[in-house]
Amino acid sequence: MTSQIADAALETMRTELESGVLTLTLNRPDRLNAFNVQMGVDWFEVLDRIDADDEIRVVIVTGEGRAFCAGADLASGAATFDSEQGGAFVEARGRDLGGRVTLRIFRCRKPIIAAINGPAVGVGLTSTLPMDIRLASTQARFGFVFTRRGIVPEACSSWFLPRVVGINRAMEWVATGRVFEADEALAGGLVSEVLEPDALVPRARELAAEIVENTSGVSVALARQMMWQMLGATHPMEAHRLDSKAMNYMGAREDSREGIESFLEKRSPTFPLRVSIDFPEDLGFLKEPPYEP
Repeated sequence: MTSQIADAALETMRTELESGVLTLTLNRPDRLNAFNVQMGVDWFEVLDRIDADDEIRVVIVTGEGRAFCAGADLASGAATFDSEQGGAFVEARGRDLGGRVTLRIFRCRKPIIAAINGPAVGVGLTSTLPMDIRLASTQARFGFVFTRRGIVPEACSSWFLPRVVGINRAMEWVATGRVFEADEALAGGLVSEVLEPDALVPRARELAAEIVENTSGVSVALARQMMWQMLGATHPMEAHRLDSKAMNYMGAREDSREGIESFLEKRSPTFPLRVSIDFPEDLGFLKEPPYEP
């Protein structure tokens, strides 16, 4: 089944929707799926449609060809990151494009599984940090190579990376800027599994199917934001307040009743709530702090 997302509108990606799972394939194989401005535009387009389409329950992101994403496209040469010389990766008000994409992935209401099939470096790696599950092929390679290019970690990775792997491991990888193997990524907690190439996407689909078949989409959307946003909490009381609001909201709705009744009746649940309509906007989720230039 082809996704409702019109691939004609996406120049750097292709999508396919089957059984509630959208497979999003980065599709610039001639450039190792390197990130360019158009890919940023496509990310904003596709994420808006993912949030609005209730047929999509889970997203899998992978790369076409032998790479996942080789980082920023450096075709424009030495001025690539120089906004004063026309570099496009730093936008007006000084915001980096990769960071804007990463913040939008962070705000996504659907769980995202990264199936990293090959090299993932620079923004091709930092953009996966707000994704929820990262799986790697044995052919994957990883690198936070910024210091070797005379720049710094971007795409909000100074916030995400230490929270995902810890400050010591994060600084080792960032300070050296070296490229490392999938086994090291697994040992450091950057990925949760390393699989043979032919098993990578099937494993991602297996995990996605488990989510689709057994869970409430609104519950997953809420849990995703609760987990991520509480990483920045200063006291467990903040989590208690948020948990209480979310429990009160969901406990009074049809998905809670269906979850309990299906369990007692020993049958598969059919949850009626829809993320596009029933996600509660008044619990404080998805509010980005004001940006000061």
